[in-house]
Amino acid sequence: MKIKDIVNRDIVNLTNCEQEPIHIPGSIQPHGFLIGFKEDNFVIDYCSANCKDFTGLHHTALLGNNFTAIFGEDATGRLLKYIEDNLMLSSTLLKLELNSQQYLCTLHKSNGIYILEAEPEDKHPKNVSEVYDQTSQFLAYMHDTHTLKELCDLVAKGTRKLTGYDRVMIYRFDKDYNGEVYAESCRDDLEPFLGLHYPHTDIPAQARELYIKNLLRLIVDVNYTPVPVYTVDDRTENKNLDLSLSVLRSTSPIHVQYLHNMGVCATLTISLIYKKRLWGLIACHHYSPKNLSPGVRLAAQLQGHFITSQIDLRQSNEAYEIARKASAALDKANSFSLTSQNDFNDLVNSKYLLTLCNAAGVAIVFNGAVYKSGIVPTEDEVQHLANFFAAYTNNSNFSTNKLIATLPDHSKLCAQTSGMLYHSLNMDNNNCIMWFRPETKTEVNWGGDPSKSIIKDEKGLSPRRSFELWKEIVDCTAKPWLEPELETAQAYAYSLQKQINLLIITQEEEKYRKLSELLKETNSELENINWISTHDLQEPLRKIQLISSRILSKEDKIPENVQDSIIRMNASANRMQTLLIDILKYTRLRHTDDSFEKVNLNHLLEEVKSDLPEALGNAPAEIIVEDLPEINGIPFLLKQLFSNLIANSIKYASPNRHPIIKITAAKKPMRLRQDESNLYEVIYVEDNGIGFEQQFAESIFNIFTRLHSASEYKGSGVGLALCKKIMQNHKGYIAASGKPEEGATISIYFPVKDTL
Repeated sequence: MKIKDIVNRDIVNLTNCEQEPIHIPGSIQPHGFLIGFKEDNFVIDYCSANCKDFTGLHHTALLGNNFTAIFGEDATGRLLKYIEDNLMLSSTLLKLELNSQQYLCTLHKSNGIYILEAEPEDKHPKNVSEVYDQTSQFLAYMHDTHTLKELCDLVAKGTRKLTGYDRVMIYRFDKDYNGEVYAESCRDDLEPFLGLHYPHTDIPAQARELYIKNLLRLIVDVNYTPVPVYTVDDRTENKNLDLSLSVLRSTSPIHVQYLHNMGVCATLTISLIYKKRLWGLIACHHYSPKNLSPGVRLAAQLQGHFITSQIDLRQSNEAYEIARKASAALDKANSFSLTSQNDFNDLVNSKYLLTLCNAAGVAIVFNGAVYKSGIVPTEDEVQHLANFFAAYTNNSNFSTNKLIATLPDHSKLCAQTSGMLYHSLNMDNNNCIMWFRPETKTEVNWGGDPSKSIIKDEKGLSPRRSFELWKEIVDCTAKPWLEPELETAQAYAYSLQKQINLLIITQEEEKYRKLSELLKETNSELENINWISTHDLQEPLRKIQLISSRILSKEDKIPENVQDSIIRMNASANRMQTLLIDILKYTRLRHTDDSFEKVNLNHLLEEVKSDLPEALGNAPAEIIVEDLPEINGIPFLLKQLFSNLIANSIKYASPNRHPIIKITAAKKPMRLRQDESNLYEVIYVEDNGIGFEQQFAESIFNIFTRLHSASEYKGSGVGLALCKKIMQNHKGYIAASGKPEEGATISIYFPVKDTL
């Protein structure tokens, strides 16, 4: 049987140090031994080289043999009971007698292999009652603390007293996993690390991942010699053993060197997990070799649970006062009512707008105007920020305590606006509210230069050797926005948005009210003008016509040039009278409230044709009316409509041919446009007159619009405008098409359904 070790001998360099496979070192620390046996048959497939030192059995005698055959039925029975009771990875340790020696063991499973790690039972364990008393005393003290900082200080002292380490630190991570010594208890003769910061590279990502999986990590002596793990060489591919959950797992050489550089000889590290994220660590350092019994380790781990169980409560207590003050300011700000745009100045100058999120300045951009108060940029800069973040956030919201990270070209804004809260107030423009915080220059004390976390020298890679205080001045950064401040600002932004919408509606209502009043006044004036034009002007016109007629009756005594002037004057008076009559018809049409009824267009056209000779002076024209449908309409208006259309066709008849007017209907109701669902009956009035250019197809329906001079064709320019008005009253449409010297076609559309 071939046997080999699984020690990972890959060289760590600058390109792979952050991916160092620390979970498969292939070796363990020497204060215990490891046996790995297969899940299905308990055949030993892995064991550490130091098994002989503890059990007297060489690893070659263990590999490939059944666990029961080596250690007996009793040990196997205890193993199976431990597994059945689901105690793996629990706080309950497994006591086993292996080859007549007592051991305290942990057991877990990795890829089908049960990994048993055993340490000799402590012959002089710490008194259980002493551990209990210390823990009980700690709980009593814990209730006397109010803030998270006070609790962490207490845990650091309690853990040091319980474990006896030279230094105990509560290490807290920021969002980028840079660490800070948040609380500390150490020997009086040691230099304190409290308040020092350490870069995220000191604890790389793969190490943080293992801290989340394995909550307790012990190094008894950094000067240890790693113990290789052996296995049966029964595969062609590389065999290894995942030791992520192992207590004895060997440590990365880079981390060992890191501890050497700090002068540390032994460590205990307890993970602080909060909301499934590595919040921090309890880091214990000793400057000589030190081991802890498994019982004390568990008691120390309990200290970590005290912190993580209280993070929410303590942070809530700390945030409560901020939230309470912000909420009070929010209520005051919401009580301010916007009745006009002038109120924005009073709003931004109220202290509550700044207090609700502890800002130093605030600006509101509304309809192109800027209203600001406190420490804020210039109006042009505020407008620029409003335009930029409207596009950048898609009219949403944004917060930062380092604006230069988003706008690197605006370093000149750092002093006033390093911190900014932005909330859009409209989806269509740059209306917004922004809060500002000025730059807060911060001195960060690092435990060594963070830019020299990993050093390359003639011996290869090593962690930095210097941990002397290294100070960094952080500028262009404001005090971070706290969650209660962000929530309160968002709540007010929504409230302000509602107020602005209400203000806009009120302004629009006022605008429409004034327009309505103006329209009423204008209509009243038009009524007066109509009355004057249709009544008061009639009397002088009649006198002009009467006097001119009398003068012309004595034409034999009037000079010819005077007679010609009087004739033209009389003709002008007649045209003006026709225009006044047409205006009267047009204005009366607006006020018609006649009810709609079914109208047979065939019968109506017969009546129109019978009236035409009298109206047109027996002008010759052939009028062809085909079968027309029945529609909903007002009879006298429809009669006026077709009379005007026919009269228009006769008026603009071609002198080169006999006028023919053809009135037809579409074979079936049709849509005006493809995207419209309403159906219309379509009537065509087609003639063979002089026609017109298609560019005038719409303008001919405007009142007083004429395509020809009054000397060529008589008329007031009201006829087709009157037709358009009649069709509007019928909820229909009218359109025209034509070609010069060929004729014109007027299309009129009547709704099929009675939606009138």
